[in-house]
Amino acid sequence: MSGPPAPPAALRRTPLYEFHRRHGAHLVPFAGWEMPLYYTSILEEHRAVRTSVGLFDVSHMGVLSVDGARAAALLSRRTTADVERLLPGQAKYTFLLESSGRIVDDLLVSRLDAGDAVARRFLVVPNAARADEIEEILRQHRTPDTTIVRRNPAVALLAVQGPGAKALLEGAFGWSLGGLGFYRLGFFPTRPGAEGAAGRLGLELPGALDDHILVSRTGYTGERGYELLVAAASADALAERLVALGARPVGLGARDTLRLEMGYLLSGQDFHRDRTPLEAGQERFVDFAHEFVGRPALEKERADGTAPRLVGLRVDEPGAIPRHGTPVLAHGERVAEATSGGLAPGLGIGVALAYLPRALTAPETTVALEIRGRSVPARVVPLPFVRPPPTRA
Repeated sequence: MSGPPAPPAALRRTPLYEFHRRHGAHLVPFAGWEMPLYYTSILEEHRAVRTSVGLFDVSHMGVLSVDGARAAALLSRRTTADVERLLPGQAKYTFLLESSGRIVDDLLVSRLDAGDAVARRFLVVPNAARADEIEEILRQHRTPDTTIVRRNPAVALLAVQGPGAKALLEGAFGWSLGGLGFYRLGFFPTRPGAEGAAGRLGLELPGALDDHILVSRTGYTGERGYELLVAAASADALAERLVALGARPVGLGARDTLRLEMGYLLSGQDFHRDRTPLEAGQERFVDFAHEFVGRPALEKERADGTAPRLVGLRVDEPGAIPRHGTPVLAHGERVAEATSGGLAPGLGIGVALAYLPRALTAPETTVALEIRGRSVPARVVPLPFVRPPPTRA
C-alpha cells in the first residue's frame, strides 16, 4: 500500500522576486520557478518592447561556466556549433542533441577569454527546465582538465529589449555600445571611470561582477536588445534603476508573444526530445563541417528529405486564435497539432507554429485549424510573422 503523495517541491525564486512583488507582478509557476506572467497586461508589455524598452528577468535560465584547454572541444562535440572556431567575445545560438539527432535543448554558448592563453572560458546558458540535464551531460563528457561551475543563484540575468535599449543603457552607465555587434559580448564597468576598458574580455567569474556587468547583444524578441549578467546581490537595485530611466517590467506572457511573432522556438513546447533542428527549420545553426553527437542522423535526414518541417500558419479570421495543441487539418484529416499558437499583437490576428508533412509546407498552402469546434482556414506563411525594421537587428 503506497503512502500519501509527496508534497510538491517548493518553487525557486530569482534574485528579483521582491522586485516583482513591488511592481505588482502576477506570479505563476514556470519550470520550477515562481516567475512573473505579467505586471499590467501582456498586450501593453508586448507593445512596450516593440516601441520602447522592456525589462525581463531571465535569471531562471541556467548559467554555466565551462573552462579549460579542452573546453571548446567538449562544447563542439556536444553541440551543433563548431565552438573551437568561436572568436573571443562571440556568442552562438546552438543545439545539444541526442545521438538520434533530436533536440535536447537550445542554448547560448559565449566565449569569454581574451584569446591570449591556452585555457578557454565559455558561458553556457540552457533553458531553465533543462539546465540540470545539460550540466550533467557536459560533466559526463568532459575531460579532467575542464571545469564546469553552475553560477545560479549567485548571478542574475536581465534582458533589456526594445528600440530604446541602447540609449537607455548608455545613458545609465556612460557606456558606448555602438561597437558591440550582434551576438557579441564583453565586460562593461558599473561606474564611469572604473578601471579597464569597456567591452573587455578575459575577466573571471564571479569576481568580475563586483565592478563589471557582462553585456551581450542578444535576446529573444526580435528587437535590438542586450542581456546583462550581474551579481545577484546587485540585481534588484539595477532593475529599479533601469525602470526609473524608462524601462518597463515585462513578464513571461509578452516574452512568449514576442518570440512567437518572430517564429522562435520554445523549449519543451516546439521541441521536447521529439524533433531535430532540420525539422524545426534551424539548419542554419547546424555546422556539418565538424563532428558532433547526432550529426550522422542529421546527415541521413538531410539526404532523405521527407521529414516534416516546422511552418508558420496565419489565421486571417478575426478572433480565431490557435493555441498549443490546436489540431491542424488537411482535406478533412488531422495531420498535425500546433506546437505554439496565439495572438500576434503586431498583426492583430492569430498565428501558430506546426510541423507539417512536406507536401503541405509551401507558402500559401491552405490548411484548417480546429478552433473551438470549428474549422477555420489558415495558410502557410514564411517566418518570422513580424519583421522589425533592419535598424533594430
